[in-house]
Amino acid sequence: MPHGRFRFERFHLDTGDRLLTRDDVPVELNARYLDALTLLVREDGRLVSKDRFLEEVWRGVPVTDEALTQCVRTIRRQLGDDATRPRFIETVPKHGYRFIAPVTRIEGESGPTASPATRPPLSPATTLQKLGVAGMVGGAVAGGLGGLFYGVIGAAQPQPSGMGAMSIILVLVCLTAVVGMLGGGGVGLGIAAGSLIRGRPWLTSTVGGAVGGMLTGAAVKLIGVDAFSLLLGQTPGEITGAAEGALLGGAIGFGVWLGRRAGGPSSPGYSTAVAGLVGGAAGALIPLLGGRLMGGSLEQLARGFPQSRLGIDRMGALFGEASFGPVSQVITAGFEGALFGACVAGALRLARRRLR
Repeated sequence: MPHGRFRFERFHLDTGDRLLTRDDVPVELNARYLDALTLLVREDGRLVSKDRFLEEVWRGVPVTDEALTQCVRTIRRQLGDDATRPRFIETVPKHGYRFIAPVTRIEGESGPTASPATRPPLSPATTLQKLGVAGMVGGAVAGGLGGLFYGVIGAAQPQPSGMGAMSIILVLVCLTAVVGMLGGGGVGLGIAAGSLIRGRPWLTSTVGGAVGGMLTGAAVKLIGVDAFSLLLGQTPGEITGAAEGALLGGAIGFGVWLGRRAGGPSSPGYSTAVAGLVGGAAGALIPLLGGRLMGGSLEQLARGFPQSRLGIDRMGALFGEASFGPVSQVITAGFEGALFGACVAGALRLARRRLR
């Protein structure tokens, strides 16, 4: 390998002198493990496959996968890294590894010059903020698409004079986009916070999403019910709230973890689809447990206010029902959960890629 000098956090790697130091104190690594670290650092964020390790580090000597695993485990230990919350080496399941810490290449005597892809590390607060905003964007997109779907259904029903189809669609799109934005922000922030906690990633991601969804759902329901009570003197009944938010948020948190584990960072479309499928399953389960998502809440609002111009009963005919019955609620809730899960997971994936 060509020689060079690199800095990352408190470490200095000199491949010419074959020396790794931390705060100018030598760090012990055998020759082969030092070659593996050098390969990872030189690639600076790019995936290094298992085959490349075998070719460039072991130089064709037959070894088992456990040898590579032990090599990376030792390097992580010497760097003070944690596989569950990596700061230096990220595992890409079934593919290889990548070095994710910002790397500075030292050129000659002119001092350190940051490589083009290098960025200063972000604080946890900044990471949470950016991922929370990404969740809000994904939730708003999902809510807007869902509102468009229900708006088209509602506009197809006979309406009193003075209420045009475009007005119905616009109102529902705006309403559901706002609700989706709040829900997506809560779930995204919860998943991001869970990723900062040491422990089992699947559990912290699931619990984080559930807590974020629960708090957001409770707040949205409280504000919505109070607003109807204040303005109209009556409440709309049982609309979506904390329980539904917790179940859907937890499912999406689990789906985000499962998608990343199954597809890896190199397969964003696959991992997003996995989160959508898990979210769809949770969404379909909610009406079976007596809860409601957006479609069920809109139907509840229409029943609670008979003089309203909102109506989605015709949707039941698509599923062989005379009105918006149980089958319609399960199918539409599954659609909502899948859409919300895929959009939030996709937005978080893009945000994490930009942060990296």
